[in-house]
Amino acid sequence: MSGTLILDCEGLAKVVGDDAMVHARIAAARKAGMATVVSAATLVEARDPKVNQARFDWAVSRVTVLPVDEDVARSAARLLTTARLGGHRHAIDAMVAATALAAAAPRVVLTSDPDDIGRLCGKQARVVRV
Repeated sequence: MSGTLILDCEGLAKVVGDDAMVHARIAAARKAGMATVVSAATLVEARDPKVNQARFDWAVSRVTVLPVDEDVARSAARLLTTARLGGHRHAIDAMVAATALAAAAPRVVLTSDPDDIGRLCGKQARVVRV
């Protein structure tokens, strides 16, 4: 694989919602040899009880789910400190950013929060608003 496309909560929600732009970005990433991933924490954040479970499971099957292990958690904590962001309010964003930074470069993060994700990832990832 050559690079990684990372989806945050909104990115995954748009896959669930069959958003054409996000599906096109995933298709382009695959064509370029990039992996498409989400943090395991994103599964919790993106789960909407109003959405059919089978539809959610289908969307998740289209990506690779990466675990939040101790290394990712410690990296997320360091990113919060460096970015001077508060813990629980930005915890999932930090886990997404740490997952992104642990992935193969080049990294592209699809997010609804480009300001915070951008602060957390710095110049190590390209951040794209969805």
